[in-house]
Formats: sequence, C-alpha cells, structure tokens
Amino acid sequence: MNHLVARSLMKRVITGGNYSRYMSSAAKVALVIRPPFDEAMIGVRGQGVGMLLGGWRKMMSTASEPSSTVAMPEKEKENSGVVAEKKEEKGEVMVSSYWGISRSKITREDGTEWPWNCFMPWETYRADLSIDLHKHHVPTTFLDKIAYRTVKLLRIPTDIFFQRRYGCRAMMLETVAAVPGMVGGMLLHLRSLRKFEQSGGWIKALLEEAENERMHLMTMVELVRPKWYERLLVLTVQGVFFNAFFVLYLLSPKLAHRVVGYLEEEAIHSYTEYLKDIDSGKIENVPAPAIAIDYWRLPKDATLKDVINVIRADEAHHRDVNHFASVSHFPSYVFCFTLAIPITPLDIGFLSVFCTSRFLK
Repeated sequence: MNHLVARSLMKRVITGGNYSRYMSSAAKVALVIRPPFDEAMIGVRGQGVGMLLGGWRKMMSTASEPSSTVAMPEKEKENSGVVAEKKEEKGEVMVSSYWGISRSKITREDGTEWPWNCFMPWETYRADLSIDLHKHHVPTTFLDKIAYRTVKLLRIPTDIFFQRRYGCRAMMLETVAAVPGMVGGMLLHLRSLRKFEQSGGWIKALLEEAENERMHLMTMVELVRPKWYERLLVLTVQGVFFNAFFVLYLLSPKLAHRVVGYLEEEAIHSYTEYLKDIDSGKIENVPAPAIAIDYWRLPKDATLKDVINVIRADEAHHRDVNHFASVSHFPSYVFCFTLAIPITPLDIGFLSVFCTSRFLK
C-alpha cells in the first residue's frame, strides 16, 4: 500500500498537480511526524523533483539524520573517557577525566610522590618491638591440646622440606598465615549481615590481620624469588588449608583461633632462627626492599635484619590477638553457624590494646 501511495504521489508531483488529496490520513500524519520529509516537501515547488527525491530518500532510509547527529556526542564522550588521569601543570591535583573526580597528590613525609597503590601512607605504622616474644599459652583444655599437637605435627614436613632455608620458609609461611584472618573476617561479615548485628570490631581486626600477613608476603617475594615447584606447593597448600580452616571455623571458632595462635608462635620461632643466620653471616644482610621501608616507616638505610625484626613483632601481635579471641570470645559450638561472640566493654578495650594500637602510631 505504501508503494502505491508513493508511486501516485510521485506522478502527481511531476505533472504539477496537488498531491495532498491522494494521500491517506495516516500518510499525512507520517509526514507531519517526519521532519526530513516535510522539509523536502517545502522545497519541491521551488527546486523541482531533485529535492523531492532527496527528501523521500531521507524519509525511507533506515539510517535517518537525527540518529547520526545523536551519535556524535556519544563518540565525543567515549573519546573523553579514554584519558584515565591528567595532572595539572602545577602538579598538585590529579584529575580523573573519566569519573570527573580529583584527589590531592599523595606524598611521603619528605614530600616525594607516593609510589604504592596497594597501601596508602595513613595505613603505614611503626612496629612495636618491645612486645614479649617469649610468651606461650600453655595448653590446658582438650581443644588446646588438639590445636597444639596439630601445629607441631604440621611443622615436621615443613622442617624436612625447607630445613634452614628460612627465606623460602617465611614465604611459604606467609601464604598460609594470611588465610585465617580472611576466613574468619568473611564468616563474621556474613553472620553480621544475616543477624543484623554488630561484630564488636572483630571483622575489621581479622581483615587487618590478613592484610598485614599479605604485606609480609609481598615483602618476602622481593627478597626471595620462588621457584616453579615452590609456587606449585603454594597452590596446593593454600587450597588444602583454606578449605580445612573454613570447615574448622564453622565447627569451632575457639579451636580455629587457638590453632592460629600456636601457628604464630611457630612463626616467631622461625623468624628468630632467621635472625640468627643473619647475625652469623650465613644469610647476607641485604638492604631492605622499598615496600618494607614505606610500610613499616623504616629508615632509608634499613636492612633485611630490620625487616625481619618488625615482621616478627607483627607475628607476636597476631599471636596475642588469636589466643585472646579463643579464650574470651569464641564459645565452641559443633555445627553452629551463628558464631556467637559476646562482647563486653572490657573486652573491646583489651582487644584495642593488642590489635589496633600499632595502627595509630
């Protein structure tokens, strides 16, 4: 039907007649709605058939003119979003052209530009080296003895495989030590969402512990380059340990934290032996990596010995926090998914001493 109307309309225009009476009401409405056709019709009487054909072609085309005009701003927006970040000439403000968000330039205390994205200056701290490194929780209950014997049993294959290669040993240890805090924080986070309850600060404490252990690993990777079989061992150990600890935390949070407390005691022992080999000259006391200097606010001339000292102090803090969590907070419930944690003001104050004081320095 449209083709018949168009054919009759073209014939009438060529002969110079009035074409409006041959059009149906629907066609007239279409002409009113379509601006390109109306503009072409206005120019027909003055400019002839050529303008009419051009207007008709625009109307019948699927790629109309308005769509092309709309596409230009979208293209300009896309081009403007390609640039990720621009710095002003003064160098004081970093502007993100994509999001339209600007932030102040982040610098060190000496005014130089901050080079790290994995942590910010306000997340750095000075380790508390005065902490007691010889503290030991004597196993008294049945669960304490299970945790203690389990950790001692796990140390046997570690000693056989690594012997006195404490650099590789520390790297492997940190891949395991960073798991419990993440598992515990994740489960407590989910519990808080399910129960619509506060966690008493434990989610943040455990996630900060996991992040701190991860930074230990990032530091050790700068010092010790793992071989292919060590990387394969990391994949295997992490897969087994994560799932085992996840199940253990569901069964008994108290036992899980006691295991971590004893693991941290073993870590302190391993780092102490590491320092002995550095002092005896068996391991070269190389300069500290840049990431360690910025993270622990070490002096510019810090060495490997300084790094091991602050890492060992961190492990001592984690030891105290996990032993405290096992004694004061986590009752043992078999197959209990509520993970109830009674919190008192005294507990919160005691926890803050061990867990958050070093982040405020």
